[in-house]
Amino acid sequence: MSNLGEEGKKFELEDRLIAFAVEIIRLAEEVPRTRSGLHITGQLIKCGTSPAANYGEAQSAESSTDFVHKMKVCLKELRETRIWLKMIVKAKLLDSSRPQVLIQESNELISIFVSSIRTALKRKRRA
Repeated sequence: MSNLGEEGKKFELEDRLIAFAVEIIRLAEEVPRTRSGLHITGQLIKCGTSPAANYGEAQSAESSTDFVHKMKVCLKELRETRIWLKMIVKAKLLDSSRPQVLIQESNELISIFVSSIRTALKRKRRA
């Protein structure tokens, strides 16, 4: 990672979450419009795009408790997204490596959020 300050890291993660959401939308457009495809993509779009917006809310949290809560919502949505992506792979709804790439990105984002939540909780306990 480049030598960014805390503000730079916030914007870098925000941009990464937005890029992830855009790729989720693009992937959803490729899934066949079958009954199962429509169900899965409907859920995928909801949970795959919400972490970016929820992260924006976390940046304006009213307290450390509120911040942790909003970050946990992001984490929950990322984990749900990963499950839907895995279903697309297992059901063989796409002949593409794109879902695997997004699963990897979701794993990395999940790790970032787990680490951030742990750090925030440690700081909260010290205060």
